[in-house]
Amino acid sequence: MLRCSVVIPTYNRERLLRFTLRALARQTLPPDQFEVLICDDGSTDQTRAVAESFADVLTIRYFHQEKRDGFGASSARNLGIAQAAADVCVLLDCGVLPESGCLQAHVDSHEAAPGPLALVGYVYCLMIDADPEGAAEMDRLLDYDDADRSIALLRESGRWPDIRDQYYAKYGDDFGRQPAPWAIYWTCNVSAPTALLREVGMFDESLHAWGGEDMDLGYRLHRAGAYFAVNRAAAGLHVPHERESKQGERRNYEYLAAKYNTPITGLLREFASLAVHPFNINDVIRDRGLPSCDEFDRRVTAR
Repeated sequence: MLRCSVVIPTYNRERLLRFTLRALARQTLPPDQFEVLICDDGSTDQTRAVAESFADVLTIRYFHQEKRDGFGASSARNLGIAQAAADVCVLLDCGVLPESGCLQAHVDSHEAAPGPLALVGYVYCLMIDADPEGAAEMDRLLDYDDADRSIALLRESGRWPDIRDQYYAKYGDDFGRQPAPWAIYWTCNVSAPTALLREVGMFDESLHAWGGEDMDLGYRLHRAGAYFAVNRAAAGLHVPHERESKQGERRNYEYLAAKYNTPITGLLREFASLAVHPFNINDVIRDRGLPSCDEFDRRVTAR
């Protein structure tokens, strides 16, 4: 029985994909209990050959779509979610190397949850791409062919922890009762019920630049009743790579603020100036006395 479907979008990252698949081939979750859906956004390198080279050790399903507008990660992920056969989808970025117990931790959390869960996995070295010196040091110190050994080194040394540690220190690992838990639902290593992902409409493919598409999905999961938490055992390592441009990020935040039109989502307009950001949005909501989105909608309906 499949316990999870791992959805990986990719575009011309055969090296990173090989690292990720190698780590998936070493999971403690038996290989017949998960599938890996490679969702290729029009690669022109050897991505397909790399994916197919793991067919003897993983249940690999490869999907290819023609690259259209330069931003196909959302549509690629949607392709995988639509085809997923398991009840739980693990959304994993190409270049994130899951520790051997990562998938087991994801499925255990969902199976133990009393209701729908939007689970965040712990990611070491997240955002390291913005620090070229740090990324170069990572390349020297870590073995990307051995995710467990590298993550153990990071865990023991305390180096390059998940950038969201400051959030967890403040609100705890069980942060589902915060007014905006979706703000840190970054889809490099997360999971959610497959049926709920489909029910809320999956990723919004009208976002045509990088930034905000994962929070948008998290927001809709939140409104649909999903509870948010982090499981540190669902750990992964983010391998440094060239970052995509986020020039359209501000436009995306404006779009999302208008799309939902609530006082809380209106705070996204302030993300570009950094006056509000994922790590302080819950405090801003409380300081300004903003109603929850459900409460705001009820007020509007009652008028």
